Amino acid sequence: MKGELIENRIVIWNIQDSRSLFMNGYYGKPIGITKPKPDEINVPLILDLIEGYYLIQKSKIKVFKAKKPLTENNLLEICRNEYHNFDKKYVVYKDFRDKGYIVNPGIKFGCDFAVYQKGPGIDHAPYLVQVYNTSDTVSATSVVLAGRLATTVRKQFILAIPRGEKKVDCLALDWWRA
Repeated sequence: MKGELIENRIVIWNIQDSRSLFMNGYYGKPIGITKPKPDEINVPLILDLIEGYYLIQKSKIKVFKAKKPLTENNLLEICRNEYHNFDKKYVVYKDFRDKGYIVNPGIKFGCDFAVYQKGPGIDHAPYLVQVYNTSDTVSATSVVLAGRLATTVRKQFILAIPRGEKKVDCLALDWWRA
């Protein structure tokens, strides 16, 4: 499958490839379809850079820019320029994806990732994930804000802390009403 890098997104122009990527892992967003169903995909697919990097590492896609192929290292450099703490965020993204979760950008929730067990349109994302470094301090105010957000949208908030290139420690915050 071929993807074209356009600014900070990767577009899969081939409709069959778009449908296949979406159906086999819910990668990307079909252009112009807000709540897509796999069998309704008849448009190109837009991938976030982190998804594209994961798929290039898994040898599922090849990425081109101005008709020239990008190597995995080329795309890694682009990702590092576009994302703050890309390497840490990627370790968390990869960890959840490799465990079978569907991981989408969490920008609309004010966090790094929204994580689904089955996939968008099938279930709601039960988890919101924010990536932290081991040296980060987390204030009580940050915890309360995260908890209020997660409770409001009925999700569990997870603080993900990568340790090295393969291990991720997760702390889930669950809120109880007394």
